[in-house]
Order: sequence, then structure tokens, then C-alpha cells
Amino acid sequence: MALSRAQVRSIDRRAIQEYGLSGLVLMENAGRGCVDVLCRLACRGPVAIVCGKGNNAGDGLVMARHLDLRGIAVKVLLFGPPAELHGDAAVNYAIVVKSGIPLIDLSGPWDASRFDAELAGAEWIVDALLGTGATGAPRPPWDEAIRRLNSQTCRKLAVDLPSGLECDTGLASDPTVRADHTCTFVARKIGFENPAAPEFLGVVHVLDIGAPRRLVAEIQSARS
Repeated sequence: MALSRAQVRSIDRRAIQEYGLSGLVLMENAGRGCVDVLCRLACRGPVAIVCGKGNNAGDGLVMARHLDLRGIAVKVLLFGPPAELHGDAAVNYAIVVKSGIPLIDLSGPWDASRFDAELAGAEWIVDALLGTGATGAPRPPWDEAIRRLNSQTCRKLAVDLPSGLECDTGLASDPTVRADHTCTFVARKIGFENPAAPEFLGVVHVLDIGAPRRLVAEIQSARS
């Protein structure tokens, strides 16, 4: 059964507060799971991970570390200011910095040519810009970044859902990332059932990130 934005947030909150799971563990499982999918898809690199500033970015930062661990060339393009990363995402940012993984700060004035140059030559681009909490159309210059990301001919993987796709309705903003594969967590999102959504989702992989089965079943049954 698919989950709504509110249900996703409830699972995360209750897994941490009631079951004692660490948010870092959930984020670690999410990022590592995405890398497992990339490896099953015969990813050899280079991989460019485009990160925003929320937990979606934190998942992308975890991915960078696990790709590096597997000897796959990777770099992080940080589209949100590092100072605006908080909590678990900030912890994983610090780990990436200390690990010496290439990290390019693109949070300053928008430079389309620099963004294009950093994406050039990638075998895969990972969309870790906006997560399930995002609503409305991406604002400038995020919208232009998505358009230029879409213009790349390499394969694209979206983390949890493509940036620009509304979680609950499946309506695509102008623009929305057109992913070849989407790694979503715990369960499909209700917006994925919109007949127009698959054009942006590509192949959907549902990943277990460690949220207790009893908790997930309870929240799903409450909706039904």
C-alpha cells in the first residue's frame, strides 16, 4: 500500500521517538540501499550526486561515501549552502568532507556553465535535490538546475521521488526531474499512482530502510 507525505513523516518520527531508532541509521540505510541499486544496474561511474539542503541531501551524501567505498568515482554537487544543512544531513556532510570525497559548492550565484561542466562526463546523475516534503514548483535557480540536469544524456536516479513531483498527487511541476530509476523508501508514495507519474519516475525500487514492520503496518492500516 502506498504512503502519503504525512504518513512518511509519521513513520520517521515514530521510528525515532517511540522505537529508539537513530535518524542516522535510517539515513544510512537509505543511502546505502540506493547504492546497492546502482551497483545492480552495473554502475561503473563517474556519478554526480546533486544535493539540496534537507534529508534528501543527507541520503545523497551517504551515497557518495558508499560509492567511494566501492571504488566508484563520485562527486557531490551541493546546491544548498552547507551552513543550511542540519541534523543528520550535516553529520553526513562533515563525514564526506573529512573523507576527501570531491564536493563542489554550487550554492553561490547561479552559474549554468559551471553546473553543466560539473555534470559533463557522468555515467549517472543522482537527484537528491528535493524530497517528499517539497511542495509547489521548484524556485529559481533550482528550476533551471533541474532543466539542465534533464538535458544530460546520461542515466538518472531519483532519491525517494524525482524533484518537482508532488508526493501526494503525482502532479509534475514545470520542471520535474525525469528519472530512469527512482529509489523510494518504505513504500511507494500515493502520487506514484497518478497515470502521468511514471513518465518521471522510471523504474521504481522500494527500499527497506529499517522502519519496524509493525509500525509501517499500523500507519498503513490507519489510512485504509
